[in-house]
Amino acid sequence: METDTRLDSSLHFYSCVFNSFEVFDVCVMSSVISPGFQSSTRDFRFGPWTLTAAKTHIMKSKDIERLAETMNMPALPEMLFGDNVLRIQHADGFGIEFNAIDALKRVNNMQDSVKVACAQEWQDSRAESEASKEVVKRYDWTYTTDYRGTLLGEQLQIQVKPTAERIDMEKLRAREQIKFFEDVLLFEDELHDHGVSMISVKIRVMPTSFFLLLRFFLRVDGVLIRINDTRLYHEAGKNHMLREFSTRESKMSDLQHVPPAVYTDPNEISPQLPLKLIECEKLEFPERTPQAEPSE
Repeated sequence: METDTRLDSSLHFYSCVFNSFEVFDVCVMSSVISPGFQSSTRDFRFGPWTLTAAKTHIMKSKDIERLAETMNMPALPEMLFGDNVLRIQHADGFGIEFNAIDALKRVNNMQDSVKVACAQEWQDSRAESEASKEVVKRYDWTYTTDYRGTLLGEQLQIQVKPTAERIDMEKLRAREQIKFFEDVLLFEDELHDHGVSMISVKIRVMPTSFFLLLRFFLRVDGVLIRINDTRLYHEAGKNHMLREFSTRESKMSDLQHVPPAVYTDPNEISPQLPLKLIECEKLEFPERTPQAEPSE
């Protein structure tokens, strides 16, 4: 299918785009889990937009427990960065942000979900492990989320509409100076040492546009690998952003042709996973209503 082919080719490009800036990333920030980590907030202006990346420490246990009760979940990810956020906000107040709490709100709490059925398969494959039995509860223990961002604004808000328009790959391939780059981790869990579930968001800003990738990556050892990607692109002067959401997933038994070392690298394994879903949306900016002049 044409859509599948185009997405497959674009996955390699997107991986290269962000991998090529790893050195730059390390130079401008500390690891979010390094011993010497310092909380930070960075702002960058792009025309009428303010891009904010806030990174701080993992939530305290008591705060996580309180949040779990509020969300009616028996447990939350081991490393939950509840105050981390990547925000894109217009001078008029509308915009979009990405945060861990809203991402967790999109986790399925139902016991009879497909994800929990996979959890049973995983538990059976690890029957000798007592820890694995503690994981399978009345919620999606993989923390799979289809979160695509949180719209901002009260009086003015972005309008989301389906579209056939796609992110322009050729414009992204153009060599432009990187004016701003950030990588924000929202949450991560090692699934009792039997895999990983994590979501992070990266953004790079060029003189003429900005591009964002929100990635949820799940690996359940011996069972499956799943990737949910949200890509956001805005070109200066346009009255909209383009957002593409995709889901890719495969059972481990169908990946025997792939070297196991690749399983742990989302960029490397992503092209090997079959495409399950893709949705394209146009995020149209609101128009300000002219204020009437006062009558004399």
